[in-house]
Amino acid sequence: MKIILLGAPGSGKGTLAKKISKDFDIPQISTGDLFRAIVKEDSELASKVREIMQSGGLVPDEVTIEIVKERIAKDDCKKGFILDGFPRTVNQAKALEGISQIDTVILVDLANEIIIDRLSARRTCPNCGEIYSVQDNLENVCKKCNSPLIQRDDDKPETIRHRLEVYEQNTSPLINFYSDRIFKVSSAGSPEETYSPVKTFLSEMEGKVE
Repeated sequence: MKIILLGAPGSGKGTLAKKISKDFDIPQISTGDLFRAIVKEDSELASKVREIMQSGGLVPDEVTIEIVKERIAKDDCKKGFILDGFPRTVNQAKALEGISQIDTVILVDLANEIIIDRLSARRTCPNCGEIYSVQDNLENVCKKCNSPLIQRDDDKPETIRHRLEVYEQNTSPLINFYSDRIFKVSSAGSPEETYSPVKTFLSEMEGKVE
């Protein structure tokens, strides 16, 4: 199955993607992770992407599309994949249609106020990438590798608000673009409550696309 997870930053797409990936044995492809890997490199592209990410903006379409195209061409995507964070604009969606046929789009719905609260409390391990909430990790140390946790620039309240504005302007139109393939789920509850209807839906779809 080829799946897109659509929703505002902080709505819970990443957590949902990991559950889908494990149960249906298809890779999660997060453009955020791809970009964060790139910015660690010493190149002109890395410098450009780093500056854009720190300001909460979007990486140019042509760069993003090429990165994603290379990734989904790899062997582990033969059975399908989960796109988390791409496409973010209608132009990207149109470009993707020419690369691969998407089976379904899962729209993860969550109010902006809850998103701001959740992301502001998020802390990340700079070593292994594990993510925690300050409420669940008062020691502010990674439980996997014992590294001190940090708050990413794009998890600070002022950047979050800008990211949500960018999402509304550029990504919300995708709901109309994919209107014939949308499955909507609220992520206001626990991760398990969010995933349950998604798992049922995908299990039914799996037999139809194989």
